[in-house]
Amino acid sequence: MSRVYNFSAGPAVLPESVLREAADEMLDYRGTGMSVMEMSHRSKAYQAIIDQAEADLRKLMGIPENYKVLFMQGGASQQFAMVPMNLMKNKVADYIITGQWAKKAWQEAKLYGQANAVASSADKTFSYIPDCSDLPISEDADYVYICENNTIYGTKFHRLPNTKGKDLVADVSSCFLSEPVDVAKYGMLYGGVQKNIGPAGVVIAVIREDLIREDVLPGTPTMLRYKTHADNGSMYNTPPAYGIYICGKVFKWLLDMGGLEVMGQINEKKAAVLYDFLDSSTLFRGTVVKQDRSLMNVPFVTGSTELDAKFVAEAAEAGFVNLKGHRTVGGMRASIYNAMPIEGVEKLVQFMEKFEKENR
Repeated sequence: MSRVYNFSAGPAVLPESVLREAADEMLDYRGTGMSVMEMSHRSKAYQAIIDQAEADLRKLMGIPENYKVLFMQGGASQQFAMVPMNLMKNKVADYIITGQWAKKAWQEAKLYGQANAVASSADKTFSYIPDCSDLPISEDADYVYICENNTIYGTKFHRLPNTKGKDLVADVSSCFLSEPVDVAKYGMLYGGVQKNIGPAGVVIAVIREDLIREDVLPGTPTMLRYKTHADNGSMYNTPPAYGIYICGKVFKWLLDMGGLEVMGQINEKKAAVLYDFLDSSTLFRGTVVKQDRSLMNVPFVTGSTELDAKFVAEAAEAGFVNLKGHRTVGGMRASIYNAMPIEGVEKLVQFMEKFEKENR
């Protein structure tokens, strides 16, 4: 069977060359006589894998020396608790609610201190990013938190909020490595890798060293302290070794593509193919205000739940899979991450044009 065009929001499409390379190394990684899946994380061979992965990520993102890179488990959802446990020194934090994941992070933070919702776009089903130029930031806030790209609703902060000097913490799960980033603007950014970087099971955090402290909230477990992971080079316990190995291959692929500058240009071009069609279509329409549209996740509807279901079914038959929208919003969603080739989007648009003609 030939490969489908996989528009899943995550776990998501990976570069074909990376999968082929991993397949070639599956039984024997570079003369070790074993798979990376079987390899001790304490071995020299594995240490070289994780060291190279970190070095390549630092190069890709231009990570300053005073930031640590941590490879951890538990996904982004575990970070909803780890962030306040480690950073809520004054037990106050401000959250900007632009979707389900920011809301979940805010609700989790309320278990540990005063978590203020200083802005929200819930009034219009999270279809826009609120104005964050002059927010009521708390004087004693330990940090300001955002989910930078909203996978479910298809919105993106194209301009970071004015945090009035407070550290910005961002969940970048679904826009990780999709465009250039100025790491110094964040106290910390983190993301689950299963959308744009690798297989499910790894979360990567990039965190400024002064935020990695001993004085975390009382009762914070050893495994949920950033210091534990930073002091042990992400090897306090057995890391998600194979997942990190695949991430490392994706970092190399991105460097070979020309880095994040080039990737950002490709992603803009790719998203424009789909958005331009949606803007001119008489059947389909996008659900997000233009200036806040995500380059990674594109939700759209026909206005009829029956037609939406018909489209998803016929698209799957034609080799365009995982286009059903999130259960909380319905409709359709095309996730067009780094590894989705532009021809995949072009062919999807051709299919949508055909469907429109047949169902007008």
